[in-house]
Amino acid sequence: MDPGVRVSTRDGGCFCGAIRYSAEGTPTAVCICHCTSCRRASGAPMTGWATFALPQFRLIDGQLLQLGTSAGVLRGHCARCGSTLTYRHASRPTQIDLTLATLDDPSALAPTAHVWVRDKLPWVIIGDNLPRHDTVMPDD
Repeated sequence: MDPGVRVSTRDGGCFCGAIRYSAEGTPTAVCICHCTSCRRASGAPMTGWATFALPQFRLIDGQLLQLGTSAGVLRGHCARCGSTLTYRHASRPTQIDLTLATLDDPSALAPTAHVWVRDKLPWVIIGDNLPRHDTVMPDD
């Protein structure tokens, strides 16, 4: 890599600070997921995600507690505080999704779409003009 080229790095971690992570480069997708599984894993009505190439991700401190939450899905959490941090799917073995809210600067990555809108809670009103997908984004 050219020493003059600066690669953007996104740092983040869990609520209690036991886990710290870093992701380099530009995410391939940034979305808000409304699926039932994400809601239950995060305890929130929807979850923001940024998708990175797996080699761009590294744990700096701590160790993820990985739970198989559905067929082919591994979610990474902090064993101490329970923060949901990562999502991996067997159909995308070279990618990892990071929860936007656990980034040190979650405002730096703006979502570009809503996914799994068919599972959206009826009292959630989507007030933006981002594309909405019943399930996953095309090419996901």
